[in-house]
Amino acid sequence: MASEKIPFGFALPQVSPTEPVDVEAIGRVARKAEEAGFQSLWTLDQVLGGSRNLEPVSLLSYVAAITSRVRLGTAVFVLPQHNPVQLAKDLATLDVLSGGRVDAGFGIGNDNPPHDAAFGIPSGRRVKRLTESLAVMRALWSERTATYEGEFFQLKDIRMEPKPVQRPGPPVWFGGRVEPALRRAVRLGDAWMGPGSSSIDDFRTHVDILRQALEEQDRDPSTFAISKRLYLAIDDNRDRAEGRLREWFAHTYGTADLANTVAVWGPESHIRQRIEEVVDIGAEHMLLHPVFDFDEHLEALASFAR
Repeated sequence: MASEKIPFGFALPQVSPTEPVDVEAIGRVARKAEEAGFQSLWTLDQVLGGSRNLEPVSLLSYVAAITSRVRLGTAVFVLPQHNPVQLAKDLATLDVLSGGRVDAGFGIGNDNPPHDAAFGIPSGRRVKRLTESLAVMRALWSERTATYEGEFFQLKDIRMEPKPVQRPGPPVWFGGRVEPALRRAVRLGDAWMGPGSSSIDDFRTHVDILRQALEEQDRDPSTFAISKRLYLAIDDNRDRAEGRLREWFAHTYGTADLANTVAVWGPESHIRQRIEEVVDIGAEHMLLHPVFDFDEHLEALASFAR
């Protein structure tokens, strides 16, 4: 089975469509996923909006304290909405607390003038803000005294301690789905994760673009991981699974119809076939993301982790 050759991650139950947030469930899933052999645990980043969504660095700090081996990732931080100096400090601290287990994913997000105003940043120039932010973070992680001169950020002999355990810093993952974003990921990143809000057919196109970019940029493909987040639901009752997925997508993304475009659901045998399809397309890592019944999904999908 092709999937036995790649590492699998598992999504934490970070989003709580109903109150209260079930912290016990988060801890239980984290421990069980590590015990089952999943390579990594992942979160989303959504500071504003109607989704009841825990902040990822704080959440992963909790998870770091109750696990010892599993890697801890966020896919992806909407980097233009974060101060890169503070985020560099937060992620360096998390890397120290976890013993060097952090994977940091970044993306530009979408233009949203009301949200941008709430963060005190102008709309537009998101790519420039992202590339400068990443340069600032890498300088703070790797240099004893960091100096950087950009349009948005300026550092002059700035120190930040402690450094991350991982040198020169945590692996940098990218999101994104359009060709310029994919080429930027190959140029600047260590890995790319296909968004959960894109389909398996989209992923096929994305892999072709990434492989072409790797060749054109004369980059060794073994130095760049291609991944895919897959929203899924195992349930012999397909109508029930579809309804529950649509409820979650309505809460988290604001559109129930997206579930029908990007998620997969049905009996366990069907889900396994779709996972194998993603691997055959070219996934070198996969993030399995159920949105309900996390314990049951962990048990059903544990063979992939092993």
